[in-house]
Amino acid sequence: MKYLPGSALLLALLAAGCHSDTPATTAAAPAATTTAEAPAAKSQQTILFFGDSITAGLGVDPDEAYPALIGNKVDSLHLPYTVVNAGLSGETTAGGRSRLHWVLSRQPVHVFVLELGGNDGLRGLPLTDTRKNLQAIIDTVRQESPQTKIVLAGMQIPPNMGPAYAAEFKQLYADIATKNKLTLIPFLLENVGGIAKLNQADGIHPTPEGHRLVARTVWRTVQPLL
Repeated sequence: MKYLPGSALLLALLAAGCHSDTPATTAAAPAATTTAEAPAAKSQQTILFFGDSITAGLGVDPDEAYPALIGNKVDSLHLPYTVVNAGLSGETTAGGRSRLHWVLSRQPVHVFVLELGGNDGLRGLPLTDTRKNLQAIIDTVRQESPQTKIVLAGMQIPPNMGPAYAAEFKQLYADIATKNKLTLIPFLLENVGGIAKLNQADGIHPTPEGHRLVARTVWRTVQPLL
């Protein structure tokens, strides 16, 4: 198993023009993506985490972010998968939609974990747009990679924008998962969100301990798909 916290090509693309509110903490994997390893890569499949700062691991070391911990679990079980962290801090569903094609073109994807929408909710963006963008991402994955298994990570937000907005935001993930027959993680931050000791000072991004709990939640859903 090979864990890639974002490829050098991804970082080059972002530096060339992709904008985010907060720099991503992912780093390029050194020679791990060179053609010298092509024969080994062909025998592996990819689990791709496509998300925002929570997936990127903002505020923690790349090895402490939950995608890396999933990679460690895959490695310990000697499963033939490469874990790729395509998280980008500050990403919205619109931003994810715009960069998706490029990410998918880098490698075949066996499992696609979609973790986006939190920044839409925190900014109070129209949820009709969030729904449309998430649906467009799902449609694009299925068009470009029909064999890919899609996992949708649900998110919740504080009632800052009003209880009706927060409730609709929470429900949209279940609605989209049902409509598209996706595997759903009901709440990515289960047993982590809102618990001060498991989050950094901003109250949003998990600490290393928080990421370990997130990894457990994600693994329960992803493991049966491998």
